[in-house]
Amino acid sequence: MADSALDASAASTGSSASTASPEHDPKVVPAEWWERMAARIIDAVPFVVLYYILFTVFWALFGPAHPMSPAVEGAAAHSPLPRLIAWLIVGTAFALYDVVLHSRYGRTLGKHVLRIRLIPADGGVLTTASVVKRAAMLPWPMAVMGIAVLNLLAGMFLFAVGLFILVDKPRQQGLHDKVARTMVARSPR
Repeated sequence: MADSALDASAASTGSSASTASPEHDPKVVPAEWWERMAARIIDAVPFVVLYYILFTVFWALFGPAHPMSPAVEGAAAHSPLPRLIAWLIVGTAFALYDVVLHSRYGRTLGKHVLRIRLIPADGGVLTTASVVKRAAMLPWPMAVMGIAVLNLLAGMFLFAVGLFILVDKPRQQGLHDKVARTMVARSPR
């Protein structure tokens, strides 16, 4: 009951604050990097568990005869297929989770716990299109981790996303927020 009252008051405050540009609205305070990271960790935990369950299943189907056997049989022992299939499923599920919750509530479970939310960077209304752009930028780097040159590029991209959050002042937007024209702000208390 208290959560629904909080959501209703935040939604009403968010809608009145969204008519002005967030950078000119003193009520809009960007979320700190640690709040965003903690929210992302809370959101990621069930998907990490799902990934390892799926990876184990796909390893049993497509990997070497025994997961603990030494990698001496060439390409079959080093096959990225189990990891790639598991990540495509989990990455897609995480992107859908991100899009649905941000589109519907303006925040995910992790953002709800940390009392932060996603808002349009230039005021107005948060659109599904902007949320889709934002969500589409993060799963693909994880899918290519472990694949030779792509691993380095994906790591550099994820580092850039995090670096943007730290150096972008005053909005503290990540690269994915800049592309989607969104920002993460503290909810009214």
